[in-house]
Amino acid sequence: MLKQHLQFKLSQKLSPQQIQLMKLIQLPTQAFEHRLKQELEENPALDTGKEEMHDEQHDEFDTDYEDYDSERIEAEDINVDEYLSDDEIPDYKLQANNYSSDDEEKTLPFEASVSFHQHLENQLNTFTLSEDDREIAYFLIGSIDESGYIRRSVLDIMDDLAFTQNIFTTEENIERMLKDVVHELDPAGVGARDLQECLLIQLKRKEPSSRTTLAVGIIEEAFEQFTKKHYEKLLQKFGCTEDELKDAVHEIEKLNPKPGGSYTNNKVVEHVVPDFSIKIRDGELELTLNGRNAPELHVSKDYKNMLAGYKEASSKSKSQKEAVQFIKQKLDAAKWFIDAVLQRQQTLYVTMNAIMDYQQEYFLTGDEQKLRPMILKDIADVIGMDVSTVSRVANSKYVDTPYGTKLIKEFFSEAMKNNEGEDVSTIEIKRILQDILDEEDKRKPLTDDKLAAMLKDKGYPIARRTVAKYREQLDIPVARLRKQL
Repeated sequence: MLKQHLQFKLSQKLSPQQIQLMKLIQLPTQAFEHRLKQELEENPALDTGKEEMHDEQHDEFDTDYEDYDSERIEAEDINVDEYLSDDEIPDYKLQANNYSSDDEEKTLPFEASVSFHQHLENQLNTFTLSEDDREIAYFLIGSIDESGYIRRSVLDIMDDLAFTQNIFTTEENIERMLKDVVHELDPAGVGARDLQECLLIQLKRKEPSSRTTLAVGIIEEAFEQFTKKHYEKLLQKFGCTEDELKDAVHEIEKLNPKPGGSYTNNKVVEHVVPDFSIKIRDGELELTLNGRNAPELHVSKDYKNMLAGYKEASSKSKSQKEAVQFIKQKLDAAKWFIDAVLQRQQTLYVTMNAIMDYQQEYFLTGDEQKLRPMILKDIADVIGMDVSTVSRVANSKYVDTPYGTKLIKEFFSEAMKNNEGEDVSTIEIKRILQDILDEEDKRKPLTDDKLAAMLKDKGYPIARRTVAKYREQLDIPVARLRKQL
């Protein structure tokens, strides 16, 4: 049975302008520049430059715009064609032939890079192979990932060759092509199925010696003991001295576990552009926002002139009304975007200024022990904004300090009480833990229990599992894997 009824409900929805602002806030400088360029391309009513407008012009435009916005389009007349007639000018009238050779644009040539797989295929051309073998070799090269490994089984490769390339072969033939062709390509170790095979390929490329022979034996016969650093078992198994084992292990450590990563054109270099800069002047901290974060935006004069001409014109047509509706839409979008950019700048500055004041002792001294415990809510309460806004600023922004360029979120940490009942930052505890591990005897690495006891002696009573968590966050392995000869 259908029934109608009224229901009152309060709901909170974000306006398009608020959504646009939140998206702009979370963008770092380079991404923001890309977004700004995109908006300038999409909205012809938005312009950038060093144009300055007097307050009277701003007021006059805003008043006219508001008056116009309150009227109905159907009741207004404008001759929009005279403002949009540039498209009807023939191309030959817009061209000039008064350029000299000095006016030619001179740009640097781009490097023609060769991809990793193309580099391997180029080497394949130096082998004398039958047509089927060459197709198999090309397919194997195509199966190599960016690290230089083939992660698929020979049986799967054989099936794919049959179904996709119409090449029917055997597992033995594929193994032969791997060993005799693919594994001979540079960089050494490429085309291996696992780490053990990758290391063996590289070792067998080296000149024979006692240390390489022992290294090959360790990888072939005792790979598991080697990865777990059971050196005592290796000494017993191979009957070698500790110095001989140390030389062999050193030879293995020099090998490349990811041969594909050694190809230079395969590397991506990221450039960090700081969003803020903090300097110390006369003992005081000075915060500045990156100038690239503060572009000079204004509404295009041409579009304002179109709007002014619309109100003064006496004729009207349907096409003209559609044109002015387009102008209104673009003007609205331009004003919203300019407001959002200004709000973004203000939000970034206010948030970073609060962080700088909160961590004033650190920024003045550079001593990480001066970092106060700080969570997102601490800053949100200071600036009177939501925690999510602070998170958007902190997660993707960098600040240039006298002590290097830092990711802002690195200044946030939880609090922990020491033996004296004082709140200390977990960053300070991690730094002390790092110092202890750097100074430990690598022949007898400290276990997490011993680390917890040492931290307790220093005045930081934390549990063993907390030590393990901090150690993992510092990307440090367990004691057994830190052991050295």
